[in-house]
Amino acid sequence: MHTPLCRHAVGEPTELAAQAVRLGFSEIGFSDHNPMSRDDWDDWRMFRADLDTYVAKVEQARRDHPNLIIRLALEVDYIPGQEAWIRELAARHPWDYLIGAVHYVSDSWDLDNPTRISEWKKRDPFEVWTAYFDRLTMAVESGLFEIIAHADLCKKFCYYPKDDCTPLFAKFISAAKKHDVAMELNTAGLRKDCKEIYPSPQLVGMAAAAGVPITFASDAHAPGEVGANFTEAIALARSAGYTEWCRFTGRKREMVKL
Repeated sequence: MHTPLCRHAVGEPTELAAQAVRLGFSEIGFSDHNPMSRDDWDDWRMFRADLDTYVAKVEQARRDHPNLIIRLALEVDYIPGQEAWIRELAARHPWDYLIGAVHYVSDSWDLDNPTRISEWKKRDPFEVWTAYFDRLTMAVESGLFEIIAHADLCKKFCYYPKDDCTPLFAKFISAAKKHDVAMELNTAGLRKDCKEIYPSPQLVGMAAAAGVPITFASDAHAPGEVGANFTEAIALARSAGYTEWCRFTGRKREMVKL
């Protein structure tokens, strides 16, 4: 879940928490977009100076809603060469988990950015999907994250390859199993052009068969998106054969019966 500090979300953490209480949730987590080492990297994440403010706002939500468990986390972009910066961020606060995400398939192109969609028209989709899953696998292998975000974000604008992507998925799933990293079922995809949960039923099925644990995410950028479409996410998990999901406290995983 995100906050206005990332510059593309609305609703303070306490407002999103209030919505979670109304919906009957007992536990939520905030994982806003991490600041980068340079504030001019892009325009859709918090500034470096906002990190402490973010933590304070989550702590305020905890005080406002004492009966709701609220976890403190970050969604962290994995970009090769930025590992030291990620480790620095990881040491700054007592995070409950870090979600590793890939948005950039090069140093300059964030493939899910609506203002950069023209870049897709210059490339073969399979080339982009390959670059994306290569980086996603590197994110898993880095050992920096507990969870991997929206594992097929590259489908957002419906630029689907003609080639079979199963080998790309298999490499990523194998790495996730080997490095004991969870994968989220992210319902935000249902609100995008692709109209499908991230990741696809094929990928979720492969993850289940390999024993990769899962979490659930609404990827909320507004109070009305809190917990959105969790019924569908749970149904997807069950159809793939999952009987458990996981949650995190102090970067330690606990399995929960589905």
